[in-house]
Amino acid sequence: MDAATYPNPKVIDFLQNKVIPLQLPHNAQPYAADYGIKWTPSLLLIDAGGKEHHRVLGYLPPVELIPSLMLGIGKGCFNQDRFKEALENLEQVISEYAYSSSAPEAVFLKGVASYKSTHQPGHLKEAYNTLQVRYHYSEWSRRAYPYWLLP
Repeated sequence: MDAATYPNPKVIDFLQNKVIPLQLPHNAQPYAADYGIKWTPSLLLIDAGGKEHHRVLGYLPPVELIPSLMLGIGKGCFNQDRFKEALENLEQVISEYAYSSSAPEAVFLKGVASYKSTHQPGHLKEAYNTLQVRYHYSEWSRRAYPYWLLP
């Protein structure tokens, strides 16, 4: 990733403005043991308390790295019940990176975060419908399958 992904201007801008990047050798202790790092590259999004919210294993090109990190930020916000911020990040993945491999999970989590913030089940059904139309091949479409039963 050092040769192709990290030097990309969009990636540089994202890393400088959206996260606090820390690059360590895959065997740096105690981090490798604490986070179960077994392969390189392993990208982890962790919060200030050290809790992991998202993990990517293996190489990602620039067009996939940014939406993956945005998804991770959204997941971190979701896990901390900061649904408004989660929805902003997830919506950005969906609208700006609709063809990325992160988009189906972002649609799923957007439905769940919308439901959790409003308690309106229609958000879950909407996520299912979107997944069926745009990402019917994805595991997230299968995970959302029960939502089609909602009123």
